[in-house]
Amino acid sequence: MYATLKFKDKIKIVGVSGSLRPGSFTHKTVEMALQGAAELGVETQFVDLRNYEMVFYGMMEEDDYPEDIIRLRKEVKDAHGLILGTPEYHSSLSGVLKNFLDLMGFNEFEGKMVGLVGVAGGTLGATNALNSLRTIGRSLHAWVLPQQVSIPQVWKCFDEDGKMTDKDIEARLLELGRQVARFADFREMQKDQDFIRMWEALPLNPGGDKP
Repeated sequence: MYATLKFKDKIKIVGVSGSLRPGSFTHKTVEMALQGAAELGVETQFVDLRNYEMVFYGMMEEDDYPEDIIRLRKEVKDAHGLILGTPEYHSSLSGVLKNFLDLMGFNEFEGKMVGLVGVAGGTLGATNALNSLRTIGRSLHAWVLPQQVSIPQVWKCFDEDGKMTDKDIEARLLELGRQVARFADFREMQKDQDFIRMWEALPLNPGGDKP
């Protein structure tokens, strides 16, 4: 149904939800975007920050960080693409997601493909939060995709059982996940092509010619 990815067996996409609410709509939207990535055959992982022992950045020396922070950094570093989801609070991203990002750095984000999802209870959507995330992504040298999903009045998009009812939003979330996977695959393909170009550009062995 979708174009085959050359490196799908090695591509990993991690989704991070910046919400701590039980039954979080942010969780559901990030999971749906990951579903789109999984449709292309890549490995996916959903990161629920409630399951990690988090600390505030700067409150202790890095050598004293709990093991969960080290594990979380490794999970992000091992990913080829990321999907970041946040509710919009006071025209910005959530505090828990900002703290997560503060605990990361170039080692975890540089060169990664990043897709953004924002939800809001009001009619204006999550554009301000997504703009802030886009700026943070650039500062960490990540490739933030132009495509993003901002969902106003997110509570209207789900039924009482927590299932998505808005087919347009569902399609956009799935496509966002596919785009992150596709561009992560393109990035790996570029590395492969760069290797070939570098190999072919190597000088000939000066002692290799037979007399």
